[in-house]
Order: sequence, then C-alpha cells, then structure tokens
Amino acid sequence: MTVVHSFEPILGRGATILILGSMPGVASLVAQQYYAHPRNAFWPIMGTVFGAGRELPYEARAERLRTHGVAVWDVLKLCTREGSLDSAIVESSIVANDFEDLFAKNPDIDRVFFNGAKAADSYRRHVKTAAVPHVEFTRLPSTSPAHASLNLDAKTQAWSRALRPDRASENAG
Repeated sequence: MTVVHSFEPILGRGATILILGSMPGVASLVAQQYYAHPRNAFWPIMGTVFGAGRELPYEARAERLRTHGVAVWDVLKLCTREGSLDSAIVESSIVANDFEDLFAKNPDIDRVFFNGAKAADSYRRHVKTAAVPHVEFTRLPSTSPAHASLNLDAKTQAWSRALRPDRASENAG
C-alpha cells in the first residue's frame, strides 16, 4: 500500500465556489496536476462552463478558474491507497484537509460541489469543521472515467446546470 498526499488547492482571492474531489489519482500525482487523467471529464466540463479546457496549459486553466471565483481541492489530505480508485482507499488511513481554516480564510465561499459520491461521503465522515450555515453543499456526478454510468454529455449538463456562472444572479432576485 502507498501513502498518497493531496495537492495545495487551486484558490484565488474572493473564491465563491469550491469543487472537492476525494484524492488525486496516479496520473494526477505523476503530473502534479488536478484531474490529469486524459479520460477524466473535469477539464472538458470546465472548458464548457468557464473556458478552462484542456486546450489551455494547466496553469492557464487554473488561473481561469481563479478568475471565475472557483477553487479546487480534495477532501482528503492523505490516505493509503493502491492505484487510483476511490474504492481502494483504506478508510482507517484517511486524514482530511483543514476545512475550518479554509472557510475562515475564504468567507466568500458559499457553494461547495463534491466531484462524486466518495468526496461527499468522505467530507461527511471525516471533516470536523465549524458550522458553515451560509454554504450550500451539492454532490455532482463524478468526472472520473471509472464513473461510466453517465457519458460526457450527461456529466457536462449536470455540472453546467449547477455551476452556471449566471446562477447566483438569478437566485438573488
């Protein structure tokens, strides 16, 4: 078994949206980039919603997300896992990232989107954080190629509806 460590978040000042995965897979760990597996739908979806697709270099994609107030991180700080599958994570080895500190330093975050069931379940089980009543939590379909029950178009539609940049202004009136 291998001890796996997550990355620092993609995070800019004034972030209002936080997208949480569970733990980077092997391709991401090797590349030191979020969602680096070529079949992962994350960057194609970010391309559709925010213009942060794979046609841009990684740092430009990250900057485009920051510009749109989007942060990306993982629920888990470290765990023991062989391979890339969430199902291979040894539950007793999980250490969560410090969300109390993240929310305290980034009070504008008001929407959190979980990239799949494992991220949502891990947050619920392992994150011990102060109440954040102003934050809306939503689980979205996993962008992982292992989540094959939905095709790219269906995943893109679900994510686009949730993340749509004009959604906040619609809800304000």
